[in-house]
Amino acid sequence: MEEALQKVLNERIRPALYEHGGDIRILGLEDGVLRFRLLGRCSGCPSAAVTAEELVGREIREAFPEIRSVVLDIGVSEELIGAARDVLRKRRENGN
Repeated sequence: MEEALQKVLNERIRPALYEHGGDIRILGLEDGVLRFRLLGRCSGCPSAAVTAEELVGREIREAFPEIRSVVLDIGVSEELIGAARDVLRKRRENGN
């Protein structure tokens, strides 16, 4: 199932997210519930919940009827934490 899931992500979901500077990471699948996180610009977008339901949720449930629920994890990604650290480090280096 993991291979089929990656195929759906790569062919039907990622292209739309890439257009907006985003991506998706699957966090886990347990008891018919798929948890995922949006990355890049999509992670903090005010429309993330709509994207999660109308793009990700629809495509995943259509391809995998056994997945009952698709849940957006809105925690802070490691990517975002790393970017914030880089900004703070550069400020310190420049004396700001």
